[in-house]
Amino acid sequence: MNHEEKISDLSLRLLGRAYDQLDDGEQRVIRAIAERAPTGRGGAADDDDGAQAEFGERLADRVAAVGGSWGFIIGFAVVLFAWMLINSKALQGLGLAFDPFPFIFLNLMLSMLAAIQAPVIMMSQNRQAAKDRLTEKLDYEINLRAELEIMRLHEKIDQMRINELAEKVDELCSRIDAKA
Repeated sequence: MNHEEKISDLSLRLLGRAYDQLDDGEQRVIRAIAERAPTGRGGAADDDDGAQAEFGERLADRVAAVGGSWGFIIGFAVVLFAWMLINSKALQGLGLAFDPFPFIFLNLMLSMLAAIQAPVIMMSQNRQAAKDRLTEKLDYEINLRAELEIMRLHEKIDQMRINELAEKVDELCSRIDAKA
């Protein structure tokens, strides 16, 4: 039996469909079973560690990681409080307050930060969603492979039992023939 026939046989026997009727993931699993190759990440095409990510993507991931941390929130709150305290008490008494009470400049800076940070975090979330889809696809293929391998083991055990029963039947027949 050649390689193509083996793949077709596995496809029909394990999934009940012809190989060309399977989706890409199922075809990869059947080929891996036929070749006795591991199922998993395929190398450079399945990038998950960010090594091939563009600079902007890595920057977006880093901004999301920093901007979504308690350290950032606490540090930013301290800076805002200090800004308001300095501009309301310390510098206002000297007439040097550069952003007095309604803190218009502070509001402008916060608005600009939010306008830039929100889309950058969304880019990072989109990238993470793509990574999650890849992981989900690979998990499905590994689970399918495990299920199909278990089915193959069941078939082998069943075949062994049938062979064992046939041997016992042959042995019993030969005993009966010997007594007769």
